[in-house]
Amino acid sequence: MRLAVVGGGSTYTPELIDGFARLRDILPVDELVLVDPAADRLELVGGLARRILARQGHPGRIVLTGDLDAGVEGADAVLLQLRVGGQDARREDETWPLECGCVGQETTGAGGLAKALRTVPVVLDIAERVRRRSPHAWIVDFTNPVGIVTRALLTAGHRAVGLCNVAIGFQRRFAALLDADPADVSLDHVGLNHLTWERGVRLGGTDVLPELIAEHGDTLADTLRLPRTLLERLGVVPSYYLRYYYRHDEAVREQREGSSRAAEVAGIERRLLEMYADPALDRKPELLSRRGGAYYSEAAVALTASLLGRQGTDTGGGTPGGGAGGGEDVQVVNVLNDGTLPFLPDDAVIEVPAAIGPHGARPLPVRPLEPLYAGLVAQVTAYEQLALEAALKGGRDRVFEALLCHPLVGQIDRAEQLTDSLLAHNRHHLAWT
Repeated sequence: MRLAVVGGGSTYTPELIDGFARLRDILPVDELVLVDPAADRLELVGGLARRILARQGHPGRIVLTGDLDAGVEGADAVLLQLRVGGQDARREDETWPLECGCVGQETTGAGGLAKALRTVPVVLDIAERVRRRSPHAWIVDFTNPVGIVTRALLTAGHRAVGLCNVAIGFQRRFAALLDADPADVSLDHVGLNHLTWERGVRLGGTDVLPELIAEHGDTLADTLRLPRTLLERLGVVPSYYLRYYYRHDEAVREQREGSSRAAEVAGIERRLLEMYADPALDRKPELLSRRGGAYYSEAAVALTASLLGRQGTDTGGGTPGGGAGGGEDVQVVNVLNDGTLPFLPDDAVIEVPAAIGPHGARPLPVRPLEPLYAGLVAQVTAYEQLALEAALKGGRDRVFEALLCHPLVGQIDRAEQLTDSLLAHNRHHLAWT
């Protein structure tokens, strides 16, 4: 089995390698190709990757290359984890929206749109080259904004599934609070990428979400930085990204007064790369947990294994095995709506439990989404459609319309100013400007 990781020089990669090493019975990889144009960085990450495999007795081979076409040649699956513009672009995405009183965030709002505009054309070019070199390969997209990028891939007819670590993170957190095996915990997880709610947490067939909120409400609220009273009133656990909607102005004030997450991550990355250069290091360092992407490796291994026809591991979606046929697993992924949420277009991409197998991802039925959530989901879906059109076709007017549609912007003057700022900060990434 040959897998390729595009963006293999990412500091995330040792987390992924650790998962491949620990879960080799689920996904026996013979050759793992790390593809990245940054040769120096790739050597550091690749060296640690080889040491991690060796320490855990994994027989697989690590290949390092800056040649995308050679890297994806003959791959069974290709994982995408790239960041167009690097941490410098992220820092800008988190900064200039604040000038307009809007949240500065890399995956939602104006900063998220900037990232989508930079990323979609690059990912589609990569996917076309994968299709030419390995037409039967599955593409697993972990590149943000995952919902928009996955919709772009699926609209272009690629064999792709979007992946986020929010659901598996909640599954693991709930399991710890319940003192339960994560495999026994499943979620009623519904919404869009980075716009989701947990409406149920099942353990042994029983919904224990009310118990979780009653007994661990303070812990959950502190993690989400939302009031416990909100969880109690709604009876759900929102994704932590919902804070940007439910407490937008407070988030803006905090961002203006403090340092950016981008600056923090850049510092963590510098320290990680220094650690990766140590030839004695042969395991992922604890510092990596502060980089983000917790449980990414488990989710990626399970999804890839299922797509390649091997029984993977359920990662938080539905009752494990429930609603799926033989040889399928239930996992939370980003997948075409296809009537699952009837108020959305079929070609919208949603994040729900799905049956995963060699056929791809098939969303499982979900109970109707309450108006409080459906309204926000519908508006953000409309924004994502406009954002994708702007990424594919370019044009200032399309950028403006996407920003005007976004619920975190939604005002003419703000949308005009944000459009000018976005274009000024991203001209060297947008061929049409």
